[in-house]
Amino acid sequence: MTTNTAHAVHQIARPTGFPSAADFTYASSPVPRPGPGTALVENLLLSVDPYHRGMMDGGEGGFELNTPLEGRSVGRVLASRDPGLREGDLVFHRAGWRTHALVTLGVDGTRKLRGHDGVPLEAYLSILGGTGLTAYAALTRTAALRSGEDLFVSAAAGGVGTATGHIARLLGARRIIGSAGSAAKVRHLTGTLGFDAAFDYHDGPVGEQLALAAPDGIDVYVDNVGGDHLEGAIDSLREYGRVAWVGAISTYHGDRSPAAPRNLFEVVHKSLRLEGVLVRNHTNLQDELEDFLVPHLRSGRVGTDTTVVQGFEGTVEAFLGMLRGANLGKMLVRIGA
Repeated sequence: MTTNTAHAVHQIARPTGFPSAADFTYASSPVPRPGPGTALVENLLLSVDPYHRGMMDGGEGGFELNTPLEGRSVGRVLASRDPGLREGDLVFHRAGWRTHALVTLGVDGTRKLRGHDGVPLEAYLSILGGTGLTAYAALTRTAALRSGEDLFVSAAAGGVGTATGHIARLLGARRIIGSAGSAAKVRHLTGTLGFDAAFDYHDGPVGEQLALAAPDGIDVYVDNVGGDHLEGAIDSLREYGRVAWVGAISTYHGDRSPAAPRNLFEVVHKSLRLEGVLVRNHTNLQDELEDFLVPHLRSGRVGTDTTVVQGFEGTVEAFLGMLRGANLGKMLVRIGA
């Protein structure tokens, strides 16, 4: 790569089921010049996220073919004609999956990073980024987790899952139980991240394994999977329990309209509450999130929990690896220092 050339990932085909590398291509173009009110940013870190998979099917709000894909990114301003941004500023924006981007402060989520001393850059795309903000909103607003309550989180070794575990512990959760997709991830949850119990969902019915891990039930479920995980959680939830539904990984590559959980009427019987979580509805919590977490990041009580792929040319494989569960924590791509 040269300083005069920009690189981007384009989607060139709609995936059928699980995406493949053939659905994408790497394209080059001259580095753009900022016009009035814009700034040129060189991206340093890119995020690859589960929600990208749904957008790749097109339709309203989806990705267009043969154009640069979009995603969360952290970059450094190289040149600016935006009065709110100066050369050298670090910014968060959504024009990722490319090496260079033109951004405008306050447009499409573009904001200047507060730059907390002692906090690594990776944090701004993981526990201080949309991943952590999702977990924070799910726990503090949607589910209103209270000190002393018991929590279950699915896909617990992923980005939102690990952030949920950290934040729930800081909020005073009594027991935290997680599900994951391998024995190694289960060991990581209990041995490194401090989960009280965890299980591999491949080892048997989720409902049965959750009942063994939480024989007295749970109060809150943060759902990243849907399907049998949601059904199992409904069985284990106590009266007046809450479900914060973040995602449904189980449906991403197949039937997008699976049958409802067979025990759905338990929502009525137990007076449960189930509510979806969209991070874009909670961007007003960003400063609150940082004020809450930064002291714990500095002290080392909370980590960034990231898997980092080196080099822009690894973006597609990082995305596919994330969908396969190859990451611990948030999957990122580093393309600059």
